[in-house]
Amino acid sequence: MVVGDVSTGTELAIIGAGPGGYVAAIRAGQLGLDVTLIEKDAWGGTCLNYGCIPSKALITATDVGYEADTAEEMGIHADVKVDVDQMTTWKDGVVDQLTSGVEKLCKANGVNLVEGVAEFESENKLRVAHAGDGQGSETIEFENAIIATGSRPIEVPGFEYDGEHVLSSRDVLDLDRVPESMVVVGGGYIGMELSTVLAKMGCDVTVVEMLDDILAGYEEDVTSVVRQNAQDLGIDFRFGEAASDWEKRDGDIVVTTENEAGEEFRYATEKAFVAVGRQPVLDTLNLDAIGLEPNEDGHLETDNQAETDVEGVYAIGDVATGPMLAHKASKEGQVAAEAIAGEPAALDYQAVPAAVFTDPEIGTVGMTEQEAEDAGFSPAVGNFPMRASGRSLTTGNDDGFVRIVADEESGFILGAQIVGPEASELVAELGLAIEMGATLEDVAATIHTHPTLSEGVMEAAEHALGHAIHTLNR
Repeated sequence: MVVGDVSTGTELAIIGAGPGGYVAAIRAGQLGLDVTLIEKDAWGGTCLNYGCIPSKALITATDVGYEADTAEEMGIHADVKVDVDQMTTWKDGVVDQLTSGVEKLCKANGVNLVEGVAEFESENKLRVAHAGDGQGSETIEFENAIIATGSRPIEVPGFEYDGEHVLSSRDVLDLDRVPESMVVVGGGYIGMELSTVLAKMGCDVTVVEMLDDILAGYEEDVTSVVRQNAQDLGIDFRFGEAASDWEKRDGDIVVTTENEAGEEFRYATEKAFVAVGRQPVLDTLNLDAIGLEPNEDGHLETDNQAETDVEGVYAIGDVATGPMLAHKASKEGQVAAEAIAGEPAALDYQAVPAAVFTDPEIGTVGMTEQEAEDAGFSPAVGNFPMRASGRSLTTGNDDGFVRIVADEESGFILGAQIVGPEASELVAELGLAIEMGATLEDVAATIHTHPTLSEGVMEAAEHALGHAIHTLNR
C-alpha cells in the first residue's frame, strides 16, 4: 500500500533518538509539551544499539573469561571457552531490553514516535521520508526543533568500510567469530577498548597509531598504565605510523603504513579495524533551508541553553560543540527541553566526567594539574596508588592511581584523574565534589566504607593535605 504525504504539527520536533534526543523528548513530555521524536534507524541511537552498551557488554563478558583464565594465583583453575554466538545473544538481549525500554518510556510520557529520515524545509517545517518503498513522507510543522543526529565513524581514505576486510566499530561489535588477527588503525578510546576485547578473546592485535602514544589528550602517566597492561595482553603497538593502503593477499589482507620519514611497513592480518574518530551527522538535514552552518570543526555552535543561531532550533550531543559523550548529550537534552518549556535552565560544563573502559579503566573530571596552572591556580595535588588499597589488592587488580587536583589556597576540588578498577564509577564522587564546591577537607573528612576502592579518593585528598595514612606524605 502506498501511503501519501501527510501534514502534522507539533510544539517540539526532535531529530534523533539517541541519549540526547530521547532524554530531551521524555523531559519535554514530562513538562507537558507536545513532542514528536523522529528516528531513522533504532530507538536509543548509536549509543544503545551500536556503541556504548554493546561494547561494554562485550568488555564485561571478556573480562569475566580473562579473569577466570588468569586466576590461578587465587586458586582458581579454569579452562575457559569463548562461545561467540552465546555472547552475542546475551549482548543483543541487553541492547534489546534497553531500546525497548526507551520506546516504552517515550510513549508513557506522551511522545509521538515517527520513523524516518528528516530534513528541514524551512525554519518551522520538517520533511520526514518514511522507511521502505511506497511509505510516503510527512511534513511536520514545529514551533521548536532539537537536532540530535549524533555522529558517524570517520573513514580513512583508501580504507572505506566494507564489513568484510575493513571494519568499523559497529562491524567489530557484530563479529560472528574471533578473527585470528586484527590491525587496529587508531589508538583512541574506541580503538583501545575494542583492542582489549579482541585480545582477551584470543585475537592477535596490532595497533597502528600515527601519534607517539595511545589515548591522545590524557596525561602520560595515565596512558602508560593502560599501554603496559595492553602490552601484557599481547597487543603490539606501532607508533608514528599512518595507514596508507591495503590489499588482499592469500586470503588475508596486508595493511601498509608509512612514517614521517616516508618509510613503509606492511602487516599481514585477517582484518583491519579503523577507529580514527567520529564526525557529526549534519549533511542529511538540509541546514541551508534554515540558514544554519556548522563551524570549522563541523559542529553547531550553541548558547548555554543549547540553542543555535536560529531561534527555536537547538542542537545537542555530538552535533554540538564539546566532547562527544552520551551523558553530555543527555544533559544538553534536558536543558534544551526545560528551556523550551520556559523553565530556568542552563548548561554548566565545569564537571563533565569522561571514562575509558580499557583494562584498567580511566575516569577523569575537571582540570588536570597543568590545566589548573594554566587557569591561574596554584594547584595542590594528592595521589593514592591502587597498590596501597586493600580492596584493590583483593580484586587482583592493583594497577593505577587516584589523583586529585585542588586549589591550594581555597582547597576547592578542581579535577581528578583515576586509573584503576572501577575508575568510571569512582570518578562520580569527585564530579559531585566539583559540582557542590567541595574542598579537600570535605572529601578527606567524609567517612568512606572499608574496604572499598573509594577509600582511595579519601586517601588522595588526605595526601594533598599532607596527612595521608596509608602512603608516605612526600
